[in-house]
This record gives sequence, C-alpha cells and structure tokens, in this order.
Amino acid sequence: MSNRIKGRGAVKGIAEGYAMVSGETIQGWSGIDESTGKIVEIGHPFEGMSMKGAVLIISGGKGSNGWSCHFHAAKLKGVAPAAMVFPKMDSRTGVAAAVTGVPVVTDLELDPFSCIKTGDYVIVNADEGYVEIRE
Repeated sequence: MSNRIKGRGAVKGIAEGYAMVSGETIQGWSGIDESTGKIVEIGHPFEGMSMKGAVLIISGGKGSNGWSCHFHAAKLKGVAPAAMVFPKMDSRTGVAAAVTGVPVVTDLELDPFSCIKTGDYVIVNADEGYVEIRE
C-alpha cells in the first residue's frame, strides 16, 4: 500500500529513504554537526540522530539565512539528507534547498506531520511534485 501527497517540486530529482519527521525546526548554528550529520540541538526530537541519507521533513528553518550554510557544509562532507520536504518554503529553507541540491518538495496539499511518521519509508519525487509513503 502506498499514499501520495501532492506538492510542488522545488529542487528537481528523485530520492528515497527513511523519514525524519518533526514539526520542530532545527537550529543551524549549534544544532547540526556538519561533520557527522548528527542533530546535536539539545532537547530536539532528532537529538543524536543522523540526517545522513534520510528524508528530512521539518516545518522550516530556525535563525538567520546562515542556517543554510550548515546544510551546505553537511553536503560537502557527504552527510546531508537524501531529500527534504517542507510544508512551505521560506528564505532559509529555499537557500538550503538550493545549496544542498537534494530533491525538495514543498507546498503540500496535506499536512505531512499528520500522515508521515519518523521511520516511514518515503520517496520524494520533485520532478513530478509528490511525496509517496510506503507501508
């Protein structure tokens, strides 16, 4: 069984992996270990988890536009997420999407936090603009 959530592909491409889902944003500065891809923000639901190869589904960015620099550094180290999904784009997530270069879907028709859970296997098809949840 699979379910699709329609959206808009912001950065083209197709990627898949296990979802990391949180309505809570992640700090760039002091929230991400750019060398390992681990989330180090104290108290965050992802604390201690690695975003490497995951499909990161979060509500947006936290802080300044420098937030995207941490995702770019993670990409250069080979520890970036495989894809990202944002319910809505903002300046931080838009720049992070561009510099990371991974498939990104945004402007979703459904709330991803109500239908996708951490650990679900998902396909992000930014060429056609959808996220597919595999069960």
